[in-house]
Amino acid sequence: MAEAMITCSNCGCDKNPKGASRCIQCGHALESGPVRVQRSEEEELARRYQQEGVSMQWLGLALVVQAALTGIVIFGLPRAVSVLDFEGGNGMVMCIPVWFLGGILTGLVSPGRTFIEPTVAAFMVSVPTTFLLVESQTVRTLPTFLYVILAAIGVLFTLIGAYVGERIQLGPPPAPTE
Repeated sequence: MAEAMITCSNCGCDKNPKGASRCIQCGHALESGPVRVQRSEEEELARRYQQEGVSMQWLGLALVVQAALTGIVIFGLPRAVSVLDFEGGNGMVMCIPVWFLGGILTGLVSPGRTFIEPTVAAFMVSVPTTFLLVESQTVRTLPTFLYVILAAIGVLFTLIGAYVGERIQLGPPPAPTE
């Protein structure tokens, strides 16, 4: 006799084993009972901007977006336009708005709520970017710990950008009914 499977209320996948806490297809939290828990309108509004799980697909896409933006703006643009100089600390300061923009773009195009994915992607891009910018400093030198602090600020701004992108995508909350 086949083991009972749980159907995901988010995507409809019916291949989740009994006792699983997350859907194997979309990562949405699964309700343990056979009937979906009905939330009140107030509870749904309160949960409107909360992320349920992490999507590896959107993590990969966010990583591509962050890496491409960083490569084009921080490393490519100064080669094309000789007036720009993003070596060392200047490049690290420019990473903050670039990663913020990457967070907004990912938040705008991703379905559902995705704040974690662009933030993790920015962290993954910040490690080699920080290393390359520390190694490339010649005239305008900063201590290495300042590069780390600027990278952390950039990752924080990515989270803010992803939230802004999601808010724009979802629109204003509906007016409460009385």
